[in-house]
Amino acid sequence: MFLKVLLEAVDVRAAGGNHDVWLEGITYDSRRVRPGFLFVSIKGFKSDGHDYVAQAVKNGAAAVIVEREVELPPGMAWALVQDTRHALALLSARFFGYPSTRLKMIGVTGTNGKTTTTSLISAILGASGQKVGLIGTIQNKIGTRVMPVNHTTPESTDLQELLSEMVGEGVDICVMEVSSHALALNRVDGCEFDTAVFTNLTQDHLDFHRDMEEYLGAKLKLFRNLNVPGNNKETTKYAVINADDPAAERFAQAAGVLVCTFGVRNKADVYATEVSVSARGVSFTINGKWGRCPLNLKLTGLFNVYNALGAFAATAALGVPTEIIKDALENVRGVPGRFEPVDAGQDFTIIVDYAHTPDGLENILKTARQFTQGRLITVYGCGGDRDRAKRPIMGSIAAKYSDFQIITSDNPRTEDPAKIIQDIIEGVRPLVKRENYLVEQDRRKAIGLAISAARKGDVVIIAGKGHEDYQIIGTDKFPFDDRREAALAVKELPGIKID
Repeated sequence: MFLKVLLEAVDVRAAGGNHDVWLEGITYDSRRVRPGFLFVSIKGFKSDGHDYVAQAVKNGAAAVIVEREVELPPGMAWALVQDTRHALALLSARFFGYPSTRLKMIGVTGTNGKTTTTSLISAILGASGQKVGLIGTIQNKIGTRVMPVNHTTPESTDLQELLSEMVGEGVDICVMEVSSHALALNRVDGCEFDTAVFTNLTQDHLDFHRDMEEYLGAKLKLFRNLNVPGNNKETTKYAVINADDPAAERFAQAAGVLVCTFGVRNKADVYATEVSVSARGVSFTINGKWGRCPLNLKLTGLFNVYNALGAFAATAALGVPTEIIKDALENVRGVPGRFEPVDAGQDFTIIVDYAHTPDGLENILKTARQFTQGRLITVYGCGGDRDRAKRPIMGSIAAKYSDFQIITSDNPRTEDPAKIIQDIIEGVRPLVKRENYLVEQDRRKAIGLAISAARKGDVVIIAGKGHEDYQIIGTDKFPFDDRREAALAVKELPGIKID
């Protein structure tokens, strides 16, 4: 594509050089620049792309996009824009041929439940005969092909390239997690969604967003963009909203399209009755505008009732028959790292979950409490370089529901793990005696201690990292998987043999 054609997608404030130059690619990373590439300079949190323009030029950049003046070689093609992040998204969408307009797009946002809800929607759509693309925290998929993940929602150029691949491989519909970071940082600008799903809103990411109102505002952006001038699709659009969340009305007002609500406490368009939670799953009946549908999920917990309701509403609105939705939901055996059992031959229950927010931790502990016959033992920590305010809250939640808790490291990153643990303990001490909790900074040892202390009928919850197969200490990633560590700890127990 010629630069002058590509630049029609953005508002250019100033420009210079030859705009008839032909572009072979587009990137925001100077290390990925190849001859003929357009380099878009993004100001990040740790570095500024404007400082790497010279490197991009050295690597063969044919043109650069900036939001402030930089020194360039004579004759170099350039354009100045107001916001390079927003420009990167719009330029990328145009460069890759606006792939979101050639796919059906479902975006799922919320504090908790995004991964499970997108997985359930993907399973339903696949069962209905459609070829599905999936973008999320655990994996990106095109049909059955799995690709690695760097962010819950990829950077805009990577996202548009991935969507373009989906179009090229005959994908019918893309289901994606849309994080508040992605919305605030303009990563999904240039994407046209057909359906937006809101799961819930609870405290998280206040290290990034100034307050809960700003956090809410980022998520509302997905719904506002359903009905903006310039959208190309002539399709019916839907906003699928959790009616039981206090922010539900804000999302409905923001959408400006057809709204379909789901819930348990409120009689929404789609609602659950006769909810019965057990260790093996949850059964309930879906009622509402598509009739009655009894379900027996292999996933457990009230939170998975909400996830299933959201998936049901989103796919039923798109015309998937109820019987296909029912079969698909009942055939989902689990989602990696989401209330995932570890069975290594022990006579007690071990569950690994990604819960790293107060609401997420409370949900899984309340669920576990319903089927715990002995003691509920919780191993957890909090991530470093993240929202400090939630640490004592999580400590108080663990104290409220656990019989015994072991406080440990999560991903401490560049923070002192001992200081993170101390923040957690501030919420623990007022509620429990000292003999009811233990501090073990080494996560491997903490898991081992919980496993060795467990007896028949106990439930051990290992929370915070879920599917992650690494631990971030300082700026380095080390191999670490809670599920593997738990299984290895069981192997060390007397009388347990694992082949």
